[in-house]
Amino acid sequence: MGKMRWRTKKREFDLANGPLVMGIVNVTLDSFSDGGKCLDPREAVEYALRLAAEGADIIDIGGESTRPGAEPVDAGEEMARVLPVIWKLESELRCAISVDTYKAEVAAAALEAGAEIVNDVGGLRDPAMADAVAQAGAGLIIMHMQGEPRTMQEAPEYEDVTREIREFFRQSFARAITCGMTPEQIAFDPGIGFGKTVGHNLSLIKHAAELRVEDRPLVLGASRKGFLAKLTGAAETRERLAPTLAVTALGRAHGVNIFRVHDVLENVRALKVAEAILNAP
Repeated sequence: MGKMRWRTKKREFDLANGPLVMGIVNVTLDSFSDGGKCLDPREAVEYALRLAAEGADIIDIGGESTRPGAEPVDAGEEMARVLPVIWKLESELRCAISVDTYKAEVAAAALEAGAEIVNDVGGLRDPAMADAVAQAGAGLIIMHMQGEPRTMQEAPEYEDVTREIREFFRQSFARAITCGMTPEQIAFDPGIGFGKTVGHNLSLIKHAAELRVEDRPLVLGASRKGFLAKLTGAAETRERLAPTLAVTALGRAHGVNIFRVHDVLENVRALKVAEAILNAP
């Protein structure tokens, strides 16, 4: 893979050196895999430090569940959940801190508190988001979601899912640049499970390289998701580690650069093996 750099508020990642792992910390009551696990800020901080020790390059902190069927949370409550965690981690973590939100108000507060990346699951639906990120000089992940979390899995439909999401990325890139962002700040996530059928998810993973716009990094968040249960029968989220690792390895082979996961250590190890194979003579 050629030269590819991703710039955040505090550092620059050289993705030619290999993939990044983003560890998930949900400060929520109802996230699909670990809701309630880290609602106490002290527990969230301890968990984040553990993920960093396991090899996470980025810690992604979210205060609102966006699982299928989730109810929205107001910005005040979301900030009350994530800001104490970011404040504490900012002085203790050497890796990057990301905030998982679609609200510009929350993003701006989190960046002020010490986050350096915004993981925007709304894909710039908040018209103020691109400006907020541009003003802070932060990194931005633009994710595709068809519909809203409450209803997105009821009847997702596309004529050509890969082509349509690539076009969404192209348009989003143009909007972000117009708002003053540089290309090096931007990454894209196809939004596995966000308004997608099992078939859509599989196609997006298989054709990930075709999604790339302006040579920007691709993010994949498939960890423990429901489509893996439909494929394997692993009803409990804790049973979905092996399927997740398969997606991680194949996603890397198809050009994914950043992996958003629950099980950091296992995915770091899987990627080391995948990299060794991909780089073998």
